[in-house]
Amino acid sequence: MPDSILVVDDRPELRLLIRLSLLTLGRVDTAATTAEVLERVHTDPPRLLVLDVSLGTECGLSLCKLLKADPATSMIRIILLSAHGQRADVAAGMAAGADSYVIKPFSPRELLAAATALMQEN
Repeated sequence: MPDSILVVDDRPELRLLIRLSLLTLGRVDTAATTAEVLERVHTDPPRLLVLDVSLGTECGLSLCKLLKADPATSMIRIILLSAHGQRADVAAGMAAGADSYVIKPFSPRELLAAATALMQEN
């Protein structure tokens, strides 16, 4: 699997911030909707997906579950981003299949550390 990252957030400014924060790890592409993600993961699967839990009217948790349940995409590492940081929220994210859960607001260094750790795993 190539060392690429797909950042998924419905806010362009946050996609840009995350993209710039992770460029040292490899190619970083962005998407704004679950439809874009589903198209990309089957044609050019990333090694890591940085996925916002709230994508406007769409649900990042549902997308995470869907990707982890599909053998063709289950190996993609997923970091969920969320403004919801209660224990139950983190537990729900991990139960959905996330490999990491980063609470907003986050520092770019915190996200980079989480992404680096996941990119180094087999």
